[in-house]
Amino acid sequence: MKQARVTTVLFDLDHTLLDSDASEALAFEQALRAAGVDEPHRHLPAHDRINTALWHAVERQEITPGQVRTTRFEQLIAEAGLDADPTQLSDGFALGLGQHGELYPGVLEMLEAVAEHASLGLVTNGLSDIQRARIERLGIARYFQAVVISAEVGCSKPFTAIFDIAFERLRNPSKASSLMVGDSLSSDIQGGTNYGINTCWYNWRNTTPGELDRFDFEIADLDLLLPIVATT
Repeated sequence: MKQARVTTVLFDLDHTLLDSDASEALAFEQALRAAGVDEPHRHLPAHDRINTALWHAVERQEITPGQVRTTRFEQLIAEAGLDADPTQLSDGFALGLGQHGELYPGVLEMLEAVAEHASLGLVTNGLSDIQRARIERLGIARYFQAVVISAEVGCSKPFTAIFDIAFERLRNPSKASSLMVGDSLSSDIQGGTNYGINTCWYNWRNTTPGELDRFDFEIADLDLLLPIVATT
């Protein structure tokens, strides 16, 4: 565990600050109903599986975030035999993702408190129109000195290029005093590790890490982040 005082904190957005599960479920139902698909909830588990696999492919640099947008619905239509247009579904889903979903309880208070001790950045693997709509609707842009969205910059976590961009926008803070906070071991935590900064795994799912997973801090509640930032 590194002991330098934390002066810069980078946050993930989905499943860290935002209840993305609720956002996706509401957006998915809205998009499929608009396309005339009955009982949309029956197809949500398949969509979640396909979507997760595609975002893991983004993390491996096999596809771009933009390719995820329609490919997930092309694969779902083929697998489930739906009579629907993938572009209509993807556009409706993207619109719904921007409109639905809330921050986890206590996130605004946590950001306020942490911002008193450190500069904040937001680094997210996602699509520009969706993430920008969410950030604006949720009113959280004011907390971040840098917002880096993978689809806008052409690189994704866990690779170091996206952190280079974030650090440049944050005026190149010390790596030893920087902390990456996120729920994903493969994206957020591995990304921070690759970049040589401290990592805090937000393990709200109470998941058992793999033998090769490494992180400096682990929390199950975002309220536990402030003591790390304020006392290290």
